[in-house]
Amino acid sequence: MGFITASQAATIWHLSQRRVQILCSEGRIPGVFKLGENWAIPDSAIKPADGRVKNKVKKSKNLNVVDLFCGAGGLSLGFEKDGYNIILGIDNDEKALETFELNHKNAKSICGDITHISYVNDIKPIIGDTEVDVIIGGPPCQGMSLSGLRNFDDPRNKLYLSYIRLVDEIRPKAFVIENVPGLVGLFGGKIKDNIIQKFLDMGYKIQYKILCAADYGVPQMRKRVVFVGYKEGVFEYPQENKQYISCEMALSDLPPLIKSLGAEKMTYATDVQNNYQKEMRKNSKAVYNHIAAKHSEKVKHIISLVPSGGNYKDLPKEFRATRNFHVAWTRFPKDAPAPTIDTGHRHHFHYKYNRVPTVRECARIQSFPDDFIFLGNKTQQFRQVGNAVPPLMAEAIARQIAKLLEK
Repeated sequence: MGFITASQAATIWHLSQRRVQILCSEGRIPGVFKLGENWAIPDSAIKPADGRVKNKVKKSKNLNVVDLFCGAGGLSLGFEKDGYNIILGIDNDEKALETFELNHKNAKSICGDITHISYVNDIKPIIGDTEVDVIIGGPPCQGMSLSGLRNFDDPRNKLYLSYIRLVDEIRPKAFVIENVPGLVGLFGGKIKDNIIQKFLDMGYKIQYKILCAADYGVPQMRKRVVFVGYKEGVFEYPQENKQYISCEMALSDLPPLIKSLGAEKMTYATDVQNNYQKEMRKNSKAVYNHIAAKHSEKVKHIISLVPSGGNYKDLPKEFRATRNFHVAWTRFPKDAPAPTIDTGHRHHFHYKYNRVPTVRECARIQSFPDDFIFLGNKTQQFRQVGNAVPPLMAEAIARQIAKLLEK
C-alpha cells in the first residue's frame, strides 16, 4: 500500500488542502497517520461521503457563464461543478447542442453561425438583463487541407475573432479560451499575438499556459493551451498533480462487452473500485452510450497483436501498411493515462479487450460523469466527446477563476 499527501488527496477529491487536513485530524479517513507535520494518507482511501466543503456551490457566488462554441458542454460542466450558473450555450452543431441542453437543464441555447450572432440582437433577448460574469469557449481553428497545408485566410481560422468581438460587446469580468497547443505557434504566432493584443487593447489582463489534462485528474495526456483574461487581480493556474489516473482505473468497472455489443443503457459490471470510478458514477444508476463496434475476426486478430500502450509499429510488416501514421492501431496503456483521443474512435483500442472503445469509455477518458448522456448517432457522439474540454480540467480552471473574482 502506498501513501499520498494531503495536497495530493485534495486535488483528487476536489477539496481544499485545509479541509483534507481537518478530515484527517477528525479521524474520518481510515489508515492515516502523521509524519512530522504532514499527514500520510493511504492511496486507496476514499473521500468521506460528507467530506465536500459545505459551501462548495456558494464558492463562486452564483457567477453567470456564457459558453461560446459550447459543443456538448464539457467546459460548461466543469464550471457548473464548481457552482457557476451556465446561462447560455452557443454552437452551430445542432446535435451537440441537443446534448448540451439535455445535460445543462437551466441553460438556454442558440444554434447558429457565431459570426452572425451579436449580444444586442441575439443574446440579450434570451438572457435579458442577467449579468454575464464569465465567457468561456474553444474557438475551432481547423483551416488546413488534408495535406496539412495551413491557410491563414481560411475563415475557419478566424472564428476566434467572433469570440473576441462578443467579449468586447459583453465585457465580462473574466474569460477563458481553450485550444490546441499548436495555436501558440500557428502562422508564426500571429493568431496568439493577435488574441493577446486585442484583449490588451480592451483593458484586460491576459495570460496563457499549456496544460495537460492528466495533471488535473483526467486519465488522458491531453494538452491544451488555455488563455485566461480578467480585469483586476492576479490569476494563478491550478496546481498540477502528477499522481495520474490510469486507463484501467478509469474503465475497469464498465461492462466488458465480450458476449454482446452492449446497449444505450446497461448496468455496471462491478462495484466501485477506486475514487475515480466513484466520482464518475456518483449520480448515475446505469451505464449509457456503451455500445461496441462490430469487428471482423481479422480486425480482432490484428488488434490482439498490439500490446498495452503499443501501436502499428508493433505489428508484423504485412499489417503495417494499412495505417502507418503515428496514432494508428494504438492501444490504450493499462497502467497510464490514455493518449489524446480525437473525434473518431477507430485509432485507439481498449487497454484489455480487442475492440475500439465505446462512447462511454471515451467519455470516461475525458472525465465526463456517467450521468452525462450523449445524443445523436455514434459518429456524432464520438465527435462530441472528442471535441470537448475534459470537465475535471475545466473545474480546476473554474475554481481558480472563482478565487480571482472573489478577491
